[in-house]
Amino acid sequence: MINRKNIKTVILKLFICSVLFSSFLACAEVLDTIVAVVEDDVILERELREEVATITQRIQASKTQMPPEYVLRKQVLEKMIVDKLQRQLAERAGINVSEEMLNNSAADIAQRNNMSVLQFRAELESQGVSYKSFLDNMRNEIIINQLRGREIGGRIKVTDMEVDHYLETQGKVGEEAVQYHLGHILIAVKEAASAPEIQKAQSKADELVRKLRAGQDFSQTAISDSNDGNALKGGDLGWRTLKDIPTLFVDVIGKMAQGQVSDPIRSPSGFHIIKMLDLKGIDNHIITKTKVRHILIKTNELVDDAEAVKRLQALKARITDGDDFAALARAHSDDKGSAIKSGSLDWVSPGDLVKPFEEAMSKLAINEISEPVQSQFGWHLIQVLDRENKDNSAEHKRNLVRDAIRKRKIEEETELWMRRLRDEAFVEIYEDRL
Repeated sequence: MINRKNIKTVILKLFICSVLFSSFLACAEVLDTIVAVVEDDVILERELREEVATITQRIQASKTQMPPEYVLRKQVLEKMIVDKLQRQLAERAGINVSEEMLNNSAADIAQRNNMSVLQFRAELESQGVSYKSFLDNMRNEIIINQLRGREIGGRIKVTDMEVDHYLETQGKVGEEAVQYHLGHILIAVKEAASAPEIQKAQSKADELVRKLRAGQDFSQTAISDSNDGNALKGGDLGWRTLKDIPTLFVDVIGKMAQGQVSDPIRSPSGFHIIKMLDLKGIDNHIITKTKVRHILIKTNELVDDAEAVKRLQALKARITDGDDFAALARAHSDDKGSAIKSGSLDWVSPGDLVKPFEEAMSKLAINEISEPVQSQFGWHLIQVLDRENKDNSAEHKRNLVRDAIRKRKIEEETELWMRRLRDEAFVEIYEDRL
C-alpha cells in the first residue's frame, strides 16, 4: 500500500529528474547523490561530505578522538536536517539576512579578533576554511537565531517574582558565586514515545553513564551518541553559573564534584547526562556611574546636520564665555524631557545610553564639554559633571538572574520546539548511502 510518505518521495524524485536531467542515466546519477529528503527539499551527498569535512576539522582541532565515520556522518546529517527544516520555516516567515548585515557581522568578528577583514579572511583560508563557506554558515546561524527569537523568544517572560524567588533560594547577594564548566549528552525521546521506546532510551543512557564513569571519553561519546545541538562540539556547554543552568539540572549540579558524571536525568526531551568538567569562582561587579547633562538639536526639513552642528558650536562658545549651560539647555534643547531638568540625564550606568553618546561621554574629563556628537536622535553637546565607582553587585545580579532565567526558559523551550519540528516533518533518510 502506498502511503503519503512514499508518494511524496516519488513525486519529489521525479520532479528533480525532470527539471535537472533529460536522460535516464543522468537521472539515476542525481538519485544516487540524494542522502535525505527533507519536506520539499533534499540533502545531497556532496553537501553532507563538505559538512562532515568541516566538522572533522573542528573535532581534530579540539584534539578529541574521532568517532567512526558512519557515526559522524549520521550525526552531521541529523544536524543538517534540523537546520534545513529551520531554514525552510524561516523562508516561509520571510526572514532573510542582507549582504550589508552579513558583512557588518563578519567585520565585528574580525575586530574582536584584532584583525582587519582581509587579515581575518586570510587566517580562515590558511586554516582551510573558505571565506564564502564562513559567510554561508554565519548567514545560516543569523537566520536560525532570528527564527528562534520570533518563534520562541517573544513568548518568554520573566517576572520580578521569579527573580526574587531565585535570589531567595540560591543565596544572598554579595556571596561568591561559582561557575561550572559542563558537558551534556541527550538521549532523545519523542513526545508521543511508547513505553518500550522510553525504556530503550533509558537503557542506552544508563549504559553510557556506566562507560563514562569507567573512563570513556566524554567528548567523543557526545559526538557519537548525543541528540542535542551541542553534540558536534563534544557536548560542551561552556562556563555557567547556577542561574544559567536549566532548572532540571540545578539540584544535581550543586552536589557534583569536578570530573563527576551524573545519573540520567529525565525530561520531556529525553534523558540527560551531565559531566562536571571544571569549577571556578567569580568576583563582585564594580561599575563607573556618570552624572551627565546635554543639549540636543534634532535635524529635520529645516535643520540639516551642518546647521545643527553650527548651533551647538555657537552654544558651546557662549558657555565658554560664561553663559550658564543649564539655562541654555532649558531654552534650546530639543530633548524636552531633560530640558526641563536643565539638560540633566542624572546618573547613568554603562549601557544606559546609545553607543555614540556613551563613547564620547567616556572620553570627557569632569566639567569638560564635548564637541557636537551625532547619534540616532540628532546632535548633542555633552558635559560630564561627576563620576563615581559603585558596587553594583545587587542590581547586576538581579539583571543577570533575569537574563539567565530567560535564557534558560528559551533553551528549554527551544529543545522541545526543535524536537517537535523534527518529529512532525516529512524526512526520509537513505540509510544505505550513509
